[in-house]
Amino acid sequence: MSTFIIYLKLGYRHILDLYGIEHMLFIIALVAIYLLRDWKKVLFLFSFYLVGHTISLNLSAFRILNPDPQIISYLVPLTIFIAAAGNLFRGEKSTITTRPTKFIFAAVFGIIQGFGLANYFTFIIDVNRKITLPVIAFNIGIELGYLLVIFLYLFITWIFVSNFGVSKRVWYLVISSAIAGIALTFMYETRYWIQ
Repeated sequence: MSTFIIYLKLGYRHILDLYGIEHMLFIIALVAIYLLRDWKKVLFLFSFYLVGHTISLNLSAFRILNPDPQIISYLVPLTIFIAAAGNLFRGEKSTITTRPTKFIFAAVFGIIQGFGLANYFTFIIDVNRKITLPVIAFNIGIELGYLLVIFLYLFITWIFVSNFGVSKRVWYLVISSAIAGIALTFMYETRYWIQ
């Protein structure tokens, strides 16, 4: 099997693996307020996240910038909590238009999440090999995994909201509340300042 395919699969599987659930939770929190018909807005928002995490993954993989993994391990669930909690404070009559701040948050949180992905990548990569191709393949695998999670979430949302009559607002409040609660437990578990 080629190096490209190996790292593509590693990236894809890392996003879909329950041991990497924090990545799934973040991306769902980011898009929780959207419906399937909003897919263009979702992809546009996702592209800001993608740019952020691609930058930090590359900075870390090529050993240009390597923040403390313990701090990143705490910041990752913090970004999940902030994204989910932000959905909880949307007004009942909020429109689906995405404010520019959401794009900025997506990019900044993408940077933090990218450093988290880089922690895993630097663990699996052979430092004695050229890493350009593995980084590209791993990143593409990650994107494919994220896109699958987004599509599945939007499809499940469509089933509940459009077919079972669940209120869109109730749906994203329940999903976001659950994600925020899970993120709080992850934050508690990754308190780096307490040994």
